[in-house]
Amino acid sequence: MNNQRSFFFNVDWVIVFIYLALCTIGWFNIHAAVFDERHPGMLSLDTNYGKQFLYIVIGILVGIVILLLETRFITALVPAFYGITLLLLILVLVHGRNVGGNQAWISIGGGFRLQPSEFAKFTACLLLARYLSGPNIKVTEPRSFAIAGAIIGFPMLLIMLQPDVGSTLVFLSLIFVLYREGLSPYFLIIGALFIALFVTAILYNPLYVILVITAIAALIMYLFKRNKRLVVTMLTGLAICVVFVLSVKFIYNKVLQPHQKVRIDIILGIKSDLRGKGYNLNQSKIAIGSGKLWGKGYLKGTQTKYSFVPEQSTDFIFCTVGEEWGFAGSVVVIGLYLFLVLRIIMIAERQRSPFTRIYGYGAASVIFFHVMINIGMTIGLVPVIGIPLPLVSYGGSSLISFTILIFVLLKLDSNRMGIV
Repeated sequence: MNNQRSFFFNVDWVIVFIYLALCTIGWFNIHAAVFDERHPGMLSLDTNYGKQFLYIVIGILVGIVILLLETRFITALVPAFYGITLLLLILVLVHGRNVGGNQAWISIGGGFRLQPSEFAKFTACLLLARYLSGPNIKVTEPRSFAIAGAIIGFPMLLIMLQPDVGSTLVFLSLIFVLYREGLSPYFLIIGALFIALFVTAILYNPLYVILVITAIAALIMYLFKRNKRLVVTMLTGLAICVVFVLSVKFIYNKVLQPHQKVRIDIILGIKSDLRGKGYNLNQSKIAIGSGKLWGKGYLKGTQTKYSFVPEQSTDFIFCTVGEEWGFAGSVVVIGLYLFLVLRIIMIAERQRSPFTRIYGYGAASVIFFHVMINIGMTIGLVPVIGIPLPLVSYGGSSLISFTILIFVLLKLDSNRMGIV
């Protein structure tokens, strides 16, 4: 009786409702994006929308199983979950299937594929939470920070080798978890500074950039010349910034792939390639803009119907939302995501268990990053890096991994009166 009461009354059903709403929205929009008149039914497994319905059913079943598990079972197997995903990431590099230039999938038969990088996100969140919640662990200490960085960095390195830049960058969102646990905000400021320097060094002559930052540093050191510690810090920071700015061109020309450079050029306005690499983005903005306030209606989107936007059921699914549901529908979808992230943060903050709090912030960070980057790339605010819109984009690995990410938090939260 106590277990039944715990299951029905302690689960945060608000998040369950948002989860089901986003899954349903995704299913209908995938149906609209790849509608096939030969298969008008929405349950045909010969179509992506039929397969997505199957993934949703599997996801719901997985979620129920997680809610019925003992919390101690989940926490005890965290290292094993993390280790399995690392092994799968290694396996995909050896025997994986290359799709779209990324060797990121393992074929499991029947036309279905497994993408280990999607599952690595929640296992990294779990292990990071387990480590940081340990006794005498302070993220401000170099050793603790290094181990936390290694937990995040190992899957990043393996995913970068695929190479899947989008999924690699998602792990950077876990910096917000470290910040919540005491990491200095200067790390976030420094990160933003280096991004600004990278963009500026691409747009302008690096020597001009160096002159500007040197002048700013000199002014600050003159104003605070009596503070020797600050002067030394500024000189060190200036040297690092100069080296970084001088290395940007090398990174841009030698490290980045050609298609990545073109996407950055298009976003920054250096190039205009409406028929080449910029085609997806241009058609995406046309589709979203053509929806206006209320949209063209379900299955009535011309950009959607005639497949002007490639990958419209996966990375560019938000185009279908914008075209057929308009600005109003887009606001509803974004609002659901915003409410979901804020609700997860609220759940994290009410925990007695540090493990659950840290894991909650990890889940919120991953979801927020996915939503921000996916929607941002469809409207031209960030480069196209190819990551799915959580629970809405087509794909079994993505949907089930986000299901596990969310429902593990719900299970941990349902036991919040205990100590994990």
